[in-house]
Amino acid sequence: MEFLVASAIGILTAAGIYLVLRLRTFPVILGISLLTYAVNVFLFASGRLTIGAAPILNDDMTTYTDPLPQALVLTAIVISFGMTAVIVMIGLGAFLGSDDDHVDDQREDEGTKPEGQP
Repeated sequence: MEFLVASAIGILTAAGIYLVLRLRTFPVILGISLLTYAVNVFLFASGRLTIGAAPILNDDMTTYTDPLPQALVLTAIVISFGMTAVIVMIGLGAFLGSDDDHVDDQREDEGTKPEGQP
């Protein structure tokens, strides 16, 4: 089970990095979301991968799940939702302002040399 979760985290991270390096706004937003999901799964898995274990330690129980990563993941979900909303609004504003959704800054006159260059 640990190999499956570790593989899922690796695939989410690789796909997120690939999408972040694209030159369009929407894939960059999706890539950041995938990276956020990868971090959330990693935090959740750090609290032990046990099935049917309670997050509270009782006297008669020998196994339990650490509740701190669960609380961190819940907080991270709220923060990532707000961050995604802000990034979408910034991307939408940039698209409406320039009628283009490229992420990089390219000069408009690609064929000419900059001023002061021989």
